[in-house]
Amino acid sequence: MSVADPEPRTPSRADIRRILRLALPSGRRLAVAIAFGALSGGSAVALLAVSAWLIARAAEQPALMYLSAAVVGVRAFALGRAFFRYLERLAGHDAAFRRLGGVRADMYARLVPLAPDGLGRAGHGLGRAGGGDLLARFADDVDDLQDYALRVVQPLITAGLVALLSVAVTFWLLPGAGLALVATLAAAFLAGALVNRWAAGRAERRIAPLRANLADSVLDLVRSLDTLIAYGALPAAQERVSIASAALTRVVRRRATGLGLTAGAVSLLAGAATALGLAAGVPALSAGHIDGPTLAVLALLPLAVFEVFGALPLALGAWRRVRTSAERIAATAPDALPAGIPVDAADAVSLVRTGVPQLRLSRASAHWPGASAPVLRGVELTLEPGERVLLTGPTGAGKTALAHALTRLIDLDGEYTIDGVDVYTVRQDDVRAIVGLCEQRPHLFDADLRQNLLFARETASDEELLEVLERVRLGGWARERGGLDTPMGERGALVSGGQAQRIALARALLADFPVLIVDEPTANVDAAVGSRIVHDILSTAAEDGRTVLLISHSEVPADLVTRRVRMAGGVVLDR
Repeated sequence: MSVADPEPRTPSRADIRRILRLALPSGRRLAVAIAFGALSGGSAVALLAVSAWLIARAAEQPALMYLSAAVVGVRAFALGRAFFRYLERLAGHDAAFRRLGGVRADMYARLVPLAPDGLGRAGHGLGRAGGGDLLARFADDVDDLQDYALRVVQPLITAGLVALLSVAVTFWLLPGAGLALVATLAAAFLAGALVNRWAAGRAERRIAPLRANLADSVLDLVRSLDTLIAYGALPAAQERVSIASAALTRVVRRRATGLGLTAGAVSLLAGAATALGLAAGVPALSAGHIDGPTLAVLALLPLAVFEVFGALPLALGAWRRVRTSAERIAATAPDALPAGIPVDAADAVSLVRTGVPQLRLSRASAHWPGASAPVLRGVELTLEPGERVLLTGPTGAGKTALAHALTRLIDLDGEYTIDGVDVYTVRQDDVRAIVGLCEQRPHLFDADLRQNLLFARETASDEELLEVLERVRLGGWARERGGLDTPMGERGALVSGGQAQRIALARALLADFPVLIVDEPTANVDAAVGSRIVHDILSTAAEDGRTVLLISHSEVPADLVTRRVRMAGGVVLDR
């Protein structure tokens, strides 16, 4: 069944733009947050400017009536700075979090058609990496997308508006000071961007992959803890986690250093802006073009402007982090499905279920998603109603691929009909309601036995569940373990391989598939248990009149099967 994983998929710009558009809040919600942010930043600048004017003017000891408006202004701007900042945070985070839910739902919807074969074979997060990497993409990378609105778009617009208004006011007070402010703001943006890119640019892009690598290492350690302890491999696994953690820590520290250097560069230029404002204002004061309070405003206003404007260089670093996360999400959940994943036709119709059907393949070929080499080549096979067919062949012969093709988990080239109906014209779900698959390693959820059975048929009563457990010889075991409330453990850790296979068979009986494909039910159990499982599968199928395609390397008594089929090299050798 295994094939070499291809290189991880590189997402297109269109894929990345789609993710970024999805992460950006709606225009109205974003505009509200930006408006509150601009009001908060404007209040901060006005607070320092009016305070400077008030202190300098009060030193001249004018009548109190000349200061009352400024006093009220200082109070209003002080309250407004905090009040509008709170509203900006509230509106911005509410809008961003609403969009994150949409991103996760979109990502999940795009992953569903890929499962199970497209996830591990097309470079979409599970092929070379593990579940920890996919979890990091689904959780951490999606969380990082909130920064697109909060730390990229909003700061750029808010700081730009505040800086533009402040420059206009400074020009109105003294054109020379306005030019100095423009020059220092431009220098701060360029210097901050360059310093941030030099010191933290590479680190910003590496954080997400290294974080995913750490999640992968920890998840592998936790899942395999018993095995690692049993074979004395726990220290090596812990060392891998430590190495991954240390690598992430180094990169995070490097990013923090870059952010500190960026803030330092902006602060130096803020001081330079104050010095240039004084250099332009003192001669104007001496010439009588401005008064003392205005000089105080020209000296202190740049400090407030730079406090707001300092977010711009940092927004570039946030953009690199957001884009990296968007690339990883786009690579995991692409717009277009890879070749080999079946897609319902636009005019697909329902397939009416009438008894046990005939399945027929003719000149059928297939390849695993993301792979170029065919795994099935010109297969000719017919399964008549009620047949119990044993499919044998060496490892890599294409037996599992045939099972997945019959259940429409991978696409086929050639003819495939169910009772004469072309399966390419009907919905995949309708095909899978008729042709069921018991996998070689059935997945059991970390829930009780009841929930793992109801997964096959949600409307089944407890009496029906107990009855099907009796049919697969698990009734006594279930009663001893606590009935339908028996816990399964993570990935079925609390049950044996044989019990897991019987639970999978119980699911298939509940789903009442007319055609059942059973893939290597004896692979993870000893010979005696495997023989009993095979006997129960085939005898139950004979009682119900259903068709069974049993894939197995083990010998099966001749009286249990009606026909034997052998495969090799993706071809059915005898039928």
